[in-house]
Amino acid sequence: MSREFKGWTILITGASAGLGREFARQWAREAGRLVLVARRLDRLEQVKEDLLSINSTLQVDLLNYDISVPDEMVRLMNWCESNQIHADLLVNNAGLGDYGVYELTDWQKLDQMLMVNIVALSALTRYFLPEMIRRKKGAIANISSIASFVPIPTFAVYAATKAYVTSFSEALSLELEGTGVTVTAICPGPIPTEFGSVAERAGKTKPLASPPWFQITASQAVRESILAIRRGKPCFVPGWIVRCVATLMSGCPTILMRWIGKRFGKFPDKAQSQRNAVRVD
Repeated sequence: MSREFKGWTILITGASAGLGREFARQWAREAGRLVLVARRLDRLEQVKEDLLSINSTLQVDLLNYDISVPDEMVRLMNWCESNQIHADLLVNNAGLGDYGVYELTDWQKLDQMLMVNIVALSALTRYFLPEMIRRKKGAIANISSIASFVPIPTFAVYAATKAYVTSFSEALSLELEGTGVTVTAICPGPIPTEFGSVAERAGKTKPLASPPWFQITASQAVRESILAIRRGKPCFVPGWIVRCVATLMSGCPTILMRWIGKRFGKFPDKAQSQRNAVRVD
């Protein structure tokens, strides 16, 4: 089964940059209405201008809400209710990362990550899902990560939040069989976006660099992901090389992953170097 989303109302979080912006671009010709949510209104306005150059008849709503703040989430849902927004397709794309040893984590940043990656995603799904089921039409795409398949030292909380997203999506996909509503967890690997710079800690801890052959563009990732969403796949990893690696990762025994991490990832050394850097400062 491959569905068309012609004329659908599509709500995308984290739509001002990266994958969110690319989802909006690639759906601009097909959607009837795009509801774009992000913290940066100036960026959203640039996205809207771009979208209207693609499809001048497209209805575009810009919602300047920070979904890491509970009150802002309530305002977002109240706006949707007041404006009778019933999303046919929900793309929970917004996500935050943090790279570094856990004991040096800034709690405010960690709290924001948990709120965006888990709480906001779950709340928006809960808000829109009943109406989708009632109309027997709808789709939800939750942007996860290949990090969801294994625990990752120095990315401990981020990987754990994405494990929640993938597991949550897989479970909902089973629950919703026969309802006309599908849920897809999209699990990308490394993609050149702003994510890495946001995950860094004051420029001192840079996320592990990935080789060019392991990276794909945002355009390719979204193009392949849209096909998976159309087909209602419960889980999808864009990029065939990344997909092969993800398959190996997900089937690898935990004891072997620990050994690989110690021998080749050198995570104990990386963690200690971060602690030493803090002591020097």
